[in-house]
Amino acid sequence: MGRGHATFTAECSHTFHLRCVNHRTACPLCLTPWRDVPGVTPTQALLFDDDEPLEAPPPHGQATAAAGSGVMVLKTHCQYPAVARDASRDGFAVLVHAKAPALALEAAKAARAPLDLVMVLDVSGSMMGPKIALLKQAMGFVIDKLGPDDRLSLVSFSTTARRLTRLARMSDAGRASSERAVESLVATGGTNIKEGLREAAKVIDGRRCKNAVSAVILLSDGQDNYTVRYSAAAAPDYNVLVPSSLMRSGAGSSTPVHAFGFGKDHDSAAMHTIAEATGGTFSFIENEAVIQDSFAQCIGGLLSVAAQEACVSVECVCPGVRVLSVKSGRYKNHVDAEGRTATVDVGELYADEERRFLLLVDVPRVAEDVDVTTLVKVSCAYRDAATGQSVDVAGEDAVVKRPVEAAEVEPSVEVERERLRVEAAEDIAAARAAADRGEHAEASEILCSRGRALAATGDAMCAELGMELGELSERVGDPTRYRTSGGRAALLSGMSSHWQQRTTTSGNYGKALGGGGYSTPAMRKMVGMSVKARQKQQQQQFSTSTPPPPSLAMNLMRKCHRFLRLK
Repeated sequence: MGRGHATFTAECSHTFHLRCVNHRTACPLCLTPWRDVPGVTPTQALLFDDDEPLEAPPPHGQATAAAGSGVMVLKTHCQYPAVARDASRDGFAVLVHAKAPALALEAAKAARAPLDLVMVLDVSGSMMGPKIALLKQAMGFVIDKLGPDDRLSLVSFSTTARRLTRLARMSDAGRASSERAVESLVATGGTNIKEGLREAAKVIDGRRCKNAVSAVILLSDGQDNYTVRYSAAAAPDYNVLVPSSLMRSGAGSSTPVHAFGFGKDHDSAAMHTIAEATGGTFSFIENEAVIQDSFAQCIGGLLSVAAQEACVSVECVCPGVRVLSVKSGRYKNHVDAEGRTATVDVGELYADEERRFLLLVDVPRVAEDVDVTTLVKVSCAYRDAATGQSVDVAGEDAVVKRPVEAAEVEPSVEVERERLRVEAAEDIAAARAAADRGEHAEASEILCSRGRALAATGDAMCAELGMELGELSERVGDPTRYRTSGGRAALLSGMSSHWQQRTTTSGNYGKALGGGGYSTPAMRKMVGMSVKARQKQQQQQFSTSTPPPPSLAMNLMRKCHRFLRLK
């Protein structure tokens, strides 16, 4: 519609050229009052409380349908199957493995938990050209894949920020409004990430009714040049970009911000900090052409949330058994003063998603007549995202045999894999710290050394992780590549993935999208649909950009022959 002119999409979904708005405060077509009008200083609303009502919301806690297939599964694995009776072990490893329930195939569309989604999109001047076109294409895919019970609000930011659409259900009218808003996007101005997130917080906090799942997706290709103070003397405080209401807290569930760094010029440290502060993930879209696939992977997870407010509890059984520590990455854990109980706040899990935590426990000596020691009991309490019902699940007890003499055996493969994965995640963080203080050779060696150790195990999964560390090592070893060619972004995206055990887009396409140890079936399916949609669109574009038709060429040849005959 714009034909090169800037356009304005009002809250009523009608679109006008900016020059035609002429400081109006109401729509000339439907007479709807406008809150946000270009050229008119708006009354700053503390919250947006005009979200579209939900469609026949069920009473809280009442089941609507069988949304899942079974319940969460809890398993335990001990580092060794047996410990001699007269021996004690300090720091004996016990792996707790939790897997979220799957979505039933017949209920995957009808009974999943609906989503409230706010998309915060960078439309600064650096997004001009192919970037804004790719963003519009990706947003078209997202809008198409949301269901009628999902709600979407669009926020754009450059020098300032604007809410383009209210939080509306993706009915036919809601889709059409969102699509018009996306098409009206024009790249211009600076990068004000804080204002974009502030508008998103106003949407999330102002909701009069809430879907079970909520999330914010933030995309930016540049550095915030309005709020963050950069200096050589001190590291920037990126937490100032995050509204307090979006900050992750220990009380109840919060709305995560999944941050996407678009291209190599974005501020990866800022985007990673935003994701970490809110409980979201940070993804690095190095290949700008696959922005749609990156969004698809994230949406595939958000549209398949199975469990919320999950908390894993551990209780020591036999006297003398104590929990020393819990390796839980970014998930908050607590061990009581006596070491007899421990908890891990897992939070939200997508369907089929897995979490692994290492318990380090003390195993005491036992009497001569004891054949078995039950180390810990494991359970998990969570809320079913689709039904709102509370669920309590008991897992397998962690048990070791107590023979007179314990034979020398190899440690559990599952426990060793998790131990090595945890150490690799810690090494990624250590390499990041070394590179940020300018010790790039040290950072590269940290990752190379861990990669060699992983390759030496002979395990295929460990070898794959070792290859990832090898690629990261190459990125951090070169100062220029680390700072300006996506090295820091790839490292931070890897940290985000391994510390949260959730897949992200990290670097080039093909190494993270739709694959990896943390990807779920729903994510892979959504990425597959995105790839097919992109390929179909590319084929259509190719077919419409063919050379001039033969008839035109023949006309030119006839004119040439006629000219030669006349001569």
